[in-house]
Amino acid sequence: MPLSDAQATALAAVDARMPELSDWCATIFDFGETAWREYRSAEWYVARLRAEGFAVEEGSGGMPTAFCAEWSNGAGPVIGMYAEYDGIPGNCQAAAPRRAPRRGLGFQAGGHTDPHSGLGIGALGGLLATKAAMQAHGIAGGLRFTGEPAEKVRGSKPIHAAKGYYDGLAAMLSFHPFYMLPMCNTVRWDTHCGAAYSMVYRFICDAPESWGHGDGAPIPQSHSAIRAPGASEALMSMFQMSKTLRDSMLPHQGGWSISEAILTAGQATADNQPAGLAEVQYMLRTPTVEMAEQVTAALDRNAGAVAAMTGCRWERHWVCKSRPGLANHAMAALVWDAMQAAGAPQWGDAAVQVAREVQAALGLAPMEAPFIAEMSRLIDPQEAEAILRRDLPPSQANSTSDDYTDMSWHAPLARFYIARPALRPAGAPYPNWVMNALGGIPATIDPMVRSAARVLSLAALRLLQDKPARDAARAEFEARTGGGVGGDRWMAPLCDYAPPIHFRWPEYVETPRGRDWCIPSDMADA
Repeated sequence: MPLSDAQATALAAVDARMPELSDWCATIFDFGETAWREYRSAEWYVARLRAEGFAVEEGSGGMPTAFCAEWSNGAGPVIGMYAEYDGIPGNCQAAAPRRAPRRGLGFQAGGHTDPHSGLGIGALGGLLATKAAMQAHGIAGGLRFTGEPAEKVRGSKPIHAAKGYYDGLAAMLSFHPFYMLPMCNTVRWDTHCGAAYSMVYRFICDAPESWGHGDGAPIPQSHSAIRAPGASEALMSMFQMSKTLRDSMLPHQGGWSISEAILTAGQATADNQPAGLAEVQYMLRTPTVEMAEQVTAALDRNAGAVAAMTGCRWERHWVCKSRPGLANHAMAALVWDAMQAAGAPQWGDAAVQVAREVQAALGLAPMEAPFIAEMSRLIDPQEAEAILRRDLPPSQANSTSDDYTDMSWHAPLARFYIARPALRPAGAPYPNWVMNALGGIPATIDPMVRSAARVLSLAALRLLQDKPARDAARAEFEARTGGGVGGDRWMAPLCDYAPPIHFRWPEYVETPRGRDWCIPSDMADA
C-alpha cells in the first residue's frame, strides 16, 4: 500500500529526530532502574512529554513511577502507545564492547536486558512522529501514551487496565524488542501470550518463644531451650518445596514456568535469634488463568505447611494477575503492512565494528558478518505462527506471558516485534553481558529504535486516516469479546489488589559515596 502524505511526513520526522532519540535511549539505559523504583526514568519521560505539548498525569493508577500522557488535535479516534523503562537487578553493564559495569557501580546493580530503554524510546519516537504528521496535515484525533513500570514482574498494565487507562482507545500498538525466532520482525497472529500471576509470600515469626510450648509455658531462659526455627527457615523450606512442585507440574511442556526471587531474608543480628521476617516472590507464566489458579493453590498449601513447621504465620500479597492475550487479525494485518513499508532494521559499518570488538574481547575470531541474518529480515505473521505452533499442543491457545495482554481486552491491539542486535553463534553461548551491552551502544541499538518508531507512526496514522481499517479492527474486537468491553466473552480485569510498591524491591540508594546499588559496588565482585 502506498504511503499517505502524512505517513511520509512521519518517516521524515523520525529520521530528523534520530540524534535526539539516540541520546535519549542512552540516557534511559544509563539510569538502569528496576521494578517499581524507576524514579529518574519516569521523571525524565514526564518532563520530555510535557515539553512536547502533552498533558501528563504523574503517578497514574497509584503507581509513583507510572504516568499517562494525552494529546489531542481535535475530536477523533485516540491511538494508544506506551513506554517501558525497567531493567533487572544483577545486569549492570556499560555501553561498551567488553564486560564492565556502568561507572561507579558493581555488576549486581540494575541494567537493561530486553532492552526496555530502547523499547520506550522507540515508542516515544513513533509517538512524536505521529503527532508531527497530525499537526502538519490537520488530522483530527488524539494520542495516549502510558508509562508502564515494573514490566519484568508484569506490574503496571493489569493495574492501569483495572483503573480504565486503556478504555476509549480506537486501537493500541504494542512493540517489543526481540531476537528469538520466529517472533522477530513480525506481528503476533493467533497465539498471543498467556496469563501471569505473581505474588509475594511473607513469613512472620511473631512469638518464637512460644513454638513447641503449651499455653502458659514460661518464656525459655536458656539458649538451648526450644525456639521457633523462624522466618528464614520458612523461606528456605518454601523455596525447596516449590522447586519440587515444578517437577510435579511438567513446567517444560507448553511454554509455561515458575520462577522465584528472594526479596527479604534474615533480620537477626545475633546468634540464637530466629529471623522475624522473610519474603519470596513467585512468577507464574501459564497458558490459562485456570492453570495459574491451580498453581497458586499449591503454593498456598506449601506456605501454610512451612509456616506451621517453623513457628510463623504467612501472608500472600499480589504483585500481578494478568489475563491471556486476545488476537485481532485486522490489527495484525495493518501493522504488518506498516512493517513492510518501514523495513527491517539494518546494521551498518559502525555496528559491525562494535560486534567484532565484542567477539575479539571474548577471544573469538571476529566475523565478517557478525549479526544473525534474520535480524534484518521480515517474517510473515502467519508463517511465524505456523513455526511457533510446532512446539505447542493443538489445544493450547496461548504461550509464555507478557502483560501487554491486559491491554488487548480494552481495545483492538497488535503486538509486534522488531529485532534487537544479536550475534551469530560462535560455539559456546555468548555471556549475558554481550546482549546487554549491544542494547546500550548507540551504533547497535539505534537501528532497532528507528525501525520501531517508523512502524508505530505508519500504523498509527493508518488507523487515524483509514476509517474502514479502523472499523474492521473494532468489529473483530467486538466479535471476539461478545460485544466489546463488558461483552459476553469479555474477560474482566483480574487486578483486585493495590499497587505492590511497598515491598523491599532492589533499588539504588544514596550513600556518602554517592549513588550506589542496594548491594554496595565495592562488594559486588567479592
